[in-house]
Amino acid sequence: MTEPPKRSDSITAPLRHSVFRRIWLASLLSNLGILIQGVGAAWAMTQMTSSADKVALVQTALMLPIMLISMPAGAIADMHDRRVVAMVSLLIALTGATALTLLAWFNMVTPNILLLFCFVVGTGMALMGPAWQSSVSEQVPPETLPAAVALNGISYNIARSFGPAVGGIIVATAGAVAAFAINAALYLPLLIVLFLWKRVNEPSRLPRERLNRAMVSGVRYITNSPAIRIVLTRTLVTGLIGGSVSALMPLIARDLLHGGAQTYGVMLGAFGMGAVFGALNIGTVRRQLSGEAAVRACTISLAGAIAAVALSSSAILTAIALVLAGAVWMLAVALFNIGVQLSAPRWVAGRSLAAFQAAIAGGIAIGSWGWGHLTDIYGVEIALLVSAGLMLLSPLLGIWLRMPPVGARHEPPAEALADPEVRLLLTGRSGPLVVEIEYRVAQDNARAFHNVMQEVQLSRQRNGAYGWSIARDIADPELWTERYHCPTWLDYLRQRNRPTQSERALHQRAIDFHLGPEPIRVRRMLERPFGSVRWKEDTPDRAANEVLPVVATAAGSST
Repeated sequence: MTEPPKRSDSITAPLRHSVFRRIWLASLLSNLGILIQGVGAAWAMTQMTSSADKVALVQTALMLPIMLISMPAGAIADMHDRRVVAMVSLLIALTGATALTLLAWFNMVTPNILLLFCFVVGTGMALMGPAWQSSVSEQVPPETLPAAVALNGISYNIARSFGPAVGGIIVATAGAVAAFAINAALYLPLLIVLFLWKRVNEPSRLPRERLNRAMVSGVRYITNSPAIRIVLTRTLVTGLIGGSVSALMPLIARDLLHGGAQTYGVMLGAFGMGAVFGALNIGTVRRQLSGEAAVRACTISLAGAIAAVALSSSAILTAIALVLAGAVWMLAVALFNIGVQLSAPRWVAGRSLAAFQAAIAGGIAIGSWGWGHLTDIYGVEIALLVSAGLMLLSPLLGIWLRMPPVGARHEPPAEALADPEVRLLLTGRSGPLVVEIEYRVAQDNARAFHNVMQEVQLSRQRNGAYGWSIARDIADPELWTERYHCPTWLDYLRQRNRPTQSERALHQRAIDFHLGPEPIRVRRMLERPFGSVRWKEDTPDRAANEVLPVVATAAGSST
């Protein structure tokens, strides 16, 4: 009797791949350390000050760097070896955790110093996040990517289930300094595993973008991708409203349940256990519900759980509510994460995930600050009830921002195009380049062609073009001219080879409207051609090493 084939979407499928398995186990230890430090930092702050604002700012200090530097971090992850980027980021976090340990050992920690080094640790993790998450697709095959994303969430939440309780015991018995030291030590296994990973780096034949241009490319891609833009907006709103539970957890334990560090750890553990349960069921939820229905169910359930936490004075009832809150919070965040991961092509994966991190972390950071202020004025119970009410209303966003279908990352890479014929000597920095494409379209098809070209516009712009326009000849109504710019010749070559297979199919749909035996006509022009003209008759030609070689890599399209 043969063994039935293992499902590729099984939650354990990615663990069959050794690289992913080793990194996942090491990240579990790292996440455990982060949660232990979080308990130590939050509880140390409650001992140093009675201000709810300061307590909530611990969460803000850890999350704010993700919002501030995630886009540069994503660009760096796309430009450089993601393994090296992750290792350097871990070293930054390790340095911050070690310095905080030493200062705590010598009793030199003040509220501001604690927030400062939480910010340093958060900065290291913010740099690491895009490199780590975008490298998951290099560790597992595409069909197991959703399960791998869920497993990474499970890693954090398994740690969240046990770390806070362990952290509470450590803080209660040995003090915050021990929590800080254990976190520093638990960074080391992940550093070692990443160092031993023999990542295959496939260099591009084109030079990498500069950091500022890479950031602009990432922002431009996201701005011109409606699917990703919608997911990020929903993520930000969910983080703003739902971050109240994490931000106010120490005060829930202290003021609503009248407990200590151990109660705080147990409550965080309950939330983490729920999150593990939610992540384990992400595959089932995705199979049975559409993206919009799943997000709507999660947010409504989260609203009920937050309200129960606000009204409960029993540790048992609060823990049960937190299990539900953790499960639906994890499901919602995982659905948003998967939506971004599967919508962004490889060349911009790090920057897209960085934008996702900025959305969720920025929402939590800004929301934590707001919930802390509201708590100082009206108390923990009122703040949580306001959060529950807003969360209950948040599904109304689906009327205007419905969760989209996803799938770009499932597409195999599109075939590389041959570089166009060039007779003018160009360098990589030659530009701006102007591209004009002439189509001859039957007048009966004018409206359909124009609708397709609106989609072509988004495709061109997210891959690097600007100044896009479509014009129709008033003397010859069948003649249409598409026009767009690229900053330099190198940018044009990148823009030309970035489209996915579905985008190439979209471009072909536009070409299919063209009439007549002659192909569409394409002009590529240098807008400021002064560098291509000799200033004097005796001015020498460009040196051979200045001229960018033109390499025919495959059969090309005309655009």
